[in-house]
Amino acid sequence: MSVATDTRDVIYDIDSVTLRFGGVTSLNNVSMKMYRGEILAVIGPNGAGKTSLFNSLTGVYTPQEGSINLAARVGDHPVSVLGQKTHVVNRLGVARTFQNIRLFPALTALENVKVGVETRQRSGPIASMLGMPWQRREERESSERAFELLHEVGLTSRANELAGSLAYGEQRRLEIARALGTNPGVILLDEPAAGTNPAEKRDLAALITKINQDDGVSVLLIEHDMKLVMSIAHRLIVLNFGQKIAEGTPEQIQKNPAVIAAYLGSSEEEAADELAHGDLPSAGPALISFDKNELSANDVTEGQA
Repeated sequence: MSVATDTRDVIYDIDSVTLRFGGVTSLNNVSMKMYRGEILAVIGPNGAGKTSLFNSLTGVYTPQEGSINLAARVGDHPVSVLGQKTHVVNRLGVARTFQNIRLFPALTALENVKVGVETRQRSGPIASMLGMPWQRREERESSERAFELLHEVGLTSRANELAGSLAYGEQRRLEIARALGTNPGVILLDEPAAGTNPAEKRDLAALITKINQDDGVSVLLIEHDMKLVMSIAHRLIVLNFGQKIAEGTPEQIQKNPAVIAAYLGSSEEEAADELAHGDLPSAGPALISFDKNELSANDVTEGQA
């Protein structure tokens, strides 16, 4: 599987990005480009810096060095992400999901998706209290759009159920629907298959492909399940110890000696088979151990994955 990479249509242009937490370097001189229309996967062992990269791309972290320029939608002029608030980056056309699901468990599935949809609407609390005509129209439109997105992720029958009562795989899909409600040009999915069973992974692969091909949303994906990654990604970026060690098509990555050594330290034949068909190990030669006393809990749980 391959996709044309038009250098004139870049979504993310990341140049020489370095991110440090005290004496720990989470990203070290990372450069990459993401092109419009592709599914780009970022892989690497635990501690490689994948979620640190996502957090840098969405304004959660501000790298000390380098540049990150974004043009999420067609016709956008590139804008620097550095120093931007997360809600500003979202309005520029970026949506994301998280390793740890962040739904509103006491709200229904429909209400969760409406939260995403309504970030694009202009009505504020005063208009809502006064019941202004445009507010009522936007309320109706947000419900309709939320139902459409629930249908897209296969959760129409769960619309009025509390998010906290849904099965784990359904919560994963609901989080994707809420992210799509913000009308993004690019969506960042942080381990969307984590904790799902084989059937749910197949459904997820089909959903991601549909979002990309039918909805025209570019996808940046972190995932440990290599069978899923290799089946849907156009290109892969491989991180290890905060550095980019490889970039290429699934076929190229499966045969890359540096990737094989980083993951498994085993024979090329065994490693290539594992990369093609298995889940990547959570530990191993490239696992980075952190002293939690040196980093905040947020840095440990989100910044070093």
